[in-house]
Amino acid sequence: MSLAVVYTRAQVGVTAPLVACEVHLSGGLPGTSIVGLPETAVKEARDRVRAAILNAQLDYPQRRVTVNLAPADLPKDGGRFDLPIALGILAANGDLPHEALAEHEFVGELALSGELRAVKGVLPAIVQARRSGRRVIVPRCNAAEAALVADADVRMADTLLEVCAHLAGRLELAPAAAAPASAGPAPDVPDMADVRGQPHARRALEIAAAGSHNLLFCGPPGTGKTMLASRLPGILPPMEDGEALELAAIRSVAGHDNDAACWKLRPFRHPHHTASAVALVGGGSVPRPGEISLAHHGVLFLDELPEFDRHVLEVLREPLESGRISISRAAQQVEFPARFQLVTAMNPCPCGHAGDPSGRCRCTPDAIARYRGRVSGPLLDRIDLKLDVPRVPHAELRGAAAGEPTCVVRERVVAARQRQLDRAGKPNAWLGNREVERDCRLGPSDHALLDRAVERLGLSARGYHRILRVARTIADLGGATAIGAMHLSEAIQYRRFDPA
Repeated sequence: MSLAVVYTRAQVGVTAPLVACEVHLSGGLPGTSIVGLPETAVKEARDRVRAAILNAQLDYPQRRVTVNLAPADLPKDGGRFDLPIALGILAANGDLPHEALAEHEFVGELALSGELRAVKGVLPAIVQARRSGRRVIVPRCNAAEAALVADADVRMADTLLEVCAHLAGRLELAPAAAAPASAGPAPDVPDMADVRGQPHARRALEIAAAGSHNLLFCGPPGTGKTMLASRLPGILPPMEDGEALELAAIRSVAGHDNDAACWKLRPFRHPHHTASAVALVGGGSVPRPGEISLAHHGVLFLDELPEFDRHVLEVLREPLESGRISISRAAQQVEFPARFQLVTAMNPCPCGHAGDPSGRCRCTPDAIARYRGRVSGPLLDRIDLKLDVPRVPHAELRGAAAGEPTCVVRERVVAARQRQLDRAGKPNAWLGNREVERDCRLGPSDHALLDRAVERLGLSARGYHRILRVARTIADLGGATAIGAMHLSEAIQYRRFDPA
């Protein structure tokens, strides 16, 4: 039979649609053509595949070879189709059994020697293949990452010859195995005990970690804003299996390695203020995930917030609300998840010393207004906790640190987060308006307090609901079943500070 069908997977965002690699041998002048909307790298596969088959001491058919990658309207790119194309040619030539091909899916790039090379985006392909019930064969370099998907039948191979021997029944490929995962923070995560002073900032950091709230630190240089933010990952609870798999799929598509030993640790992304909008939210001619997607289920830290281009910051507004980013191109539209926790830091003025008792600041009111105006009001409205980080007295910098270590704070955060998951199945920062009405009920006196705060501070409806979410998190940290006046008052004070 001169027709063979081999199954593989394309890559579209963090999804992996099924692709049928159809190979037909016919009479005419020898040659190979690939159709089905292939990009340049896929078209070049004909030369790689021919050399790989010949160097593996196998016969390349001296006939007209037509390769169709179906569906024809789905763009195909990368070297991931090399292995299925080679196997399809060999099967159409009668060198491989067709029955074995129907039970497998194949992903891998071929070297000219016939060796298999790693490809990007293997993890989404494994997830989709598991649902279809097929076994997946991947290069050995991708095996550890592929093994992160539980209950998936994944086999690893080094060469094209090994895959052929497996399909012919002469060799059983070894299953892929992952390293044991770590449930706790990485050993090199900075400790909260290193922070001197700043009790209010430490408290705000704990609340932000417990409820996944957005946070803004504002203060002069050297007060510990960046130091505090860098300690947030250590007190965050570990990711659940589903969350870790979502992030691992994003990293796989972006071409980043997934360390199986610590793949459940929440990410901490810290882009420089010169980052472009595409670097932050993703994009490109072939859309790739940006920093906000790489921070999925983790933290995106923007230091020196006003130094970012205003247009770059404005693109954060929609994903902060929706938890997703949609990138549209002429040929396709790709959606990446982006449920991240935004933590920011900024100085109060260009020189950084506005309000300092020493009077060192020489910035004019107009210069300060322009500097703070680089961050728009709508973006600030989406930040739950905003507070001033004052200068630490020199006396507190001497002697042993007296603050609580990360492990103690993390226990409270994990307990509070578990209360939220048991109650609503999500952190408080993700609650919808109806869920806020259900879980954040107030008494008559507390309602009056909140109404006065909204009127005096000029808060929006979004600010109103965010105060309730923060108050619910503060109550969870204290183990309270209902929001009290103490919890609400503390939540309101985090909206009083207005850096704009």
